[in-house]
Amino acid sequence: MKKKAEMKIAFNLVWVLLTIMIITYHSHSSAEPEEANDSIFQASLFEALMEGVYEGDLTYGELKKHGDFGLGTFNRLDGEMVGVDGVFYRIGSDGKVSVVEDSRKSPFAIVTFFDSNESLVPDRELNCEELKQYIDDAISEKNIFYAIKVSGEFKYMKTRSVHAQEKPYPPVSEAVKDQSEFDLGNLKGTIVGYWFPPYIGGVSQSGFHFHFISEDKKSGGHVLECKTKDVVIEIDHIRDFQIDLSDNEDFNKADLNKESTKGK
Repeated sequence: MKKKAEMKIAFNLVWVLLTIMIITYHSHSSAEPEEANDSIFQASLFEALMEGVYEGDLTYGELKKHGDFGLGTFNRLDGEMVGVDGVFYRIGSDGKVSVVEDSRKSPFAIVTFFDSNESLVPDRELNCEELKQYIDDAISEKNIFYAIKVSGEFKYMKTRSVHAQEKPYPPVSEAVKDQSEFDLGNLKGTIVGYWFPPYIGGVSQSGFHFHFISEDKKSGGHVLECKTKDVVIEIDHIRDFQIDLSDNEDFNKADLNKESTKGK
């Protein structure tokens, strides 16, 4: 009799534990998944690029693991990179656009997994300086990072791409003197951009940095001038910043302690 009572208690105990496990499982499975933390990933330092460190170790295959939206360049400064919707494009100095091979490497690039926190629709046409001011006015927190996507129709777009450089590499200020410039009119496309606070200077470029890719993927580059027609501005607020430093002789021996220069 005693044995039966003990078995009944044990059975009841197992049943209670199973019930708790089932309730817990359903509770967890029905809960909303935690929102992933936004993060910017940067290959190398902006100051290193400015000083002529044009050889990086990170491949675009690796870079894709850290983001689907970004901008940058290629080893030897061989063209401009634009990444949008998970595809990375190279705009060469001849203006031609091609999909980037995973094996290509970058001395400098910035990527994130773009996830818009807010959208803006300007009620007027804006040139590039007005566009930047419009976005700057909408950014309330000036101490964090922002990824910016401007999509739609543009009345005008002036872009550039840089020729591949040869050793000994000149600083960027010299390399861009021979850049190719492209005047593009009445086209659809996407500006891929970032805004970084002033305190980031040297580590990355502070303020705005814009690259462009046309909707037909036939033109693009680093944005010099623009005029919007009918666009939507999406902004991703980001608080996490990661850097992957190159490990090669050029980077390790570069003098990166001088005052930051401006400009790419």
